Amino acid sequence: MEAPAQDPSAPATDEALRGRTVLVVDDTAVPRMLLADMLRLAGMVVIEADSGEQALRLAGEHPIDAFLLDIRLPDMNGIELCRALRAMPAHKSVPIVFVSAMDQREMLQWALEAGCDDFIQKPIHAMVLRKRLGNLLQKSEYLAQVEAMGVSLRRYVSPKAEESARIYATTRTLPAPKPKQVCVMFCDTRGFLGGGRETDPAQLFERLSGYLEAQGNLVYSRGGYIDRFSSDGIMAVFEGEAAVHEACLCALDILDMSRERAAREGAGAIGLGIGLHKGLAVSGNLGTREHVDYTLVGATVNLAARLCGLAEDSVVVTQAVRDAAGGAPDLEFRGGREAAIRGFAGPVTVYDLVRGEP
Repeated sequence: MEAPAQDPSAPATDEALRGRTVLVVDDTAVPRMLLADMLRLAGMVVIEADSGEQALRLAGEHPIDAFLLDIRLPDMNGIELCRALRAMPAHKSVPIVFVSAMDQREMLQWALEAGCDDFIQKPIHAMVLRKRLGNLLQKSEYLAQVEAMGVSLRRYVSPKAEESARIYATTRTLPAPKPKQVCVMFCDTRGFLGGGRETDPAQLFERLSGYLEAQGNLVYSRGGYIDRFSSDGIMAVFEGEAAVHEACLCALDILDMSRERAAREGAGAIGLGIGLHKGLAVSGNLGTREHVDYTLVGATVNLAARLCGLAEDSVVVTQAVRDAAGGAPDLEFRGGREAAIRGFAGPVTVYDLVRGEP
């Protein structure tokens, strides 16, 4: 590998090439060196290989931004090499260009089916090579940014909010509000923000973040999704035929995790209040023309949130949840009682949820 020697007369379009690493694969030294020189003058870092086997080894050892492959190689041909490179996770979307003197449409079809991005016939003009390779690198960078944005979107918003955003990006129209039957779980973490025990804000934030992450992982493992994080709590939603059963098991999983973690960390005062309710809610986008938030609204959501206040290191559920659980043997509902809930006209029948006997 040699450091790039930049050509001061190179066109501005070469900017996409500067500092990028390209692996040039050709078993014939002279054409390989000519390609390497063309690209070094554009400011690229060039690695050379004279066989498919050597190319695969180098591709596993170095971060490669682009590949230039000859069709004819001594051990494996360029088509086979292209397939092998595409099978490597690090190179599944890296630009691959075939450079060959062969002029066969059938060969071009095989190259495209193997996953190559372009095919340049020899003899090669330096400006054409730089322009086409630069365009491919710009496209690759753009696609990487789009993928990274998708990952960020999934990290910062719920799956339903992401789906709504993608629909809007395609249609320029927000999906209409939709009523649906759901099981809503609110989980209120106690002990992090009170009592003055935590004096370091960074430590508090890190500890709480890890705690909420563990809760979120349990929600997704049971088929639900996080609608929102609120300070030291979460709102999770479960949909489908098994929604209530999975939501109940998830609540118990979170409670067990919290108790085990408190015992292990010596933080006995930290506890949870978890509330579950099943019913009709309306999903949709709330907000202004500039900023919206996809969420669920309705009495079902409000009641689930209020139940947290009745739970002391326990899971409190409504009669609707108990009835929908259908007598599942792994769930037990204890102590049915009437509770006055703020914002609701009459008393609400609630139960304490525990694990059933195996």
